[in-house]
Amino acid sequence: MVFSSLTFLFVFLPAFFLIYFAVPNLPRCKWLKNAVLFVGGILFYAWGEPFYVMILLASTFMDYGFGLLIHKNDNRPKLRKLGLMLSVILNLSLLSLFRYSGFLADTVNGLLGSDVFNIELSFPIGISFYTFQTMSYTIDLYRRQITVQKNPISFAAYVTMFPQIVAGPIVRYEEVAAELSNRKIDLDSAYEGICRFVLGLGKKVLIANNIGLLWSGIKATADYGELSPVTAWLGITAFCFQIYFDFSGYSDMAIGLGKMLGFTFPENFNYPYSSHSISEFWRRWHITLGNWFKSYVYFPLGGSKGKLSKTVRNLAVVWLLTGLWHGASWTFVLWGAIFGAFIIAEKLFLGKLLTKLPWFVANFYVMFVVTVMWTLFDLPSVSHSLSYIRAMFAFGSGGAGGLLDSTAAYLIMNYAVMFAICFIAASRLPRMAVSALRSRAPALADYGSIIVIAAIFVACTAYLVNAGYNPFLYFAF
Repeated sequence: MVFSSLTFLFVFLPAFFLIYFAVPNLPRCKWLKNAVLFVGGILFYAWGEPFYVMILLASTFMDYGFGLLIHKNDNRPKLRKLGLMLSVILNLSLLSLFRYSGFLADTVNGLLGSDVFNIELSFPIGISFYTFQTMSYTIDLYRRQITVQKNPISFAAYVTMFPQIVAGPIVRYEEVAAELSNRKIDLDSAYEGICRFVLGLGKKVLIANNIGLLWSGIKATADYGELSPVTAWLGITAFCFQIYFDFSGYSDMAIGLGKMLGFTFPENFNYPYSSHSISEFWRRWHITLGNWFKSYVYFPLGGSKGKLSKTVRNLAVVWLLTGLWHGASWTFVLWGAIFGAFIIAEKLFLGKLLTKLPWFVANFYVMFVVTVMWTLFDLPSVSHSLSYIRAMFAFGSGGAGGLLDSTAAYLIMNYAVMFAICFIAASRLPRMAVSALRSRAPALADYGSIIVIAAIFVACTAYLVNAGYNPFLYFAF
């Protein structure tokens, strides 16, 4: 089940909230509210994964048990370390089995030039997210950064909360520990959550889905060499906006739902396309994943302390793992390695140069690199990506029309307004306009926001009634 579906909006969500808010918001009822949250999360997940929900439950209660083992042996370092190691090994084993066994088998078959291994396992939706989430609990508990959660229902509610279970943000236990036992639910936070949810829904349904139609058509082209450069650039630029509004919209919806439930989830995006370096871009894109790798991989390896060669090594390890986290294929490994190379170059010398350049030149550099790299991210193979990149830079045949053919002209005419909306919505301009209006005419801003939110919701509903194209890109992770 996805947030941008009529089933979720008009069946699951009203039914869940009816039960959730029927439970009194009293200290003695917190466990019951968490039980509703847990059951709701399981039902939400089982809608799309009726079998693999057992993997989710196994991962949840496995780490609950390892957490108790770590806690109860506070003065026994070997047993504490055993609990941690079992948690990490079993979690990574589950993730590797379902996510990477097929990739490994294909790689070995390729090296052997045969078809000795044939492994085809579909992987549970969101396993990359909830595996990292539950591992962070046992690692932080081992580090004594958090206190143990003794109530299994409350711990299960933390892991299986439906707003963030499928595609994040990756919520660490310390960020919601207090709210699991004592959360505030009032009209102000509920209204704030509704606004955030609807804005995210608008990003996903009205912007990502519509601009994504352009990319899906171009991506389906049989021979990328026949694309004109302008057509190729229009296509991958459309994907730039599609993946941003798709994923950031989903994150906004998750954060909004969290607010309605009484939780404050961490931010996951912060205007990444306005960045002035690749390093800054990745501090603004999928923030919770970057923070996870910093906390549990980069810093334990030594971070930027010590010799420069070790810093380079640590960055290389993180970015190879980041590429693998996103997908089990060599395209993602190469994607992560290239981004890692840019970040290392910025660490060594390029960063100083970028600070001396005009902001728009630095931003152009970022957008150029990121846009080209999205071809590796979304196309099925390295060869497909290289073929598409050749078309972008006029190394293909380019069709009969040269740089700007009739297809490109048609796409520009039909998508010019949509591109303009994307450029504006991805910038800080809307927030600046709202802030200016709120400071000068707060009453108008308040009433206007209600009208805008209502209009967006009605427009999204109307779109979804007849929608034939409503993918969610990060379901693949």
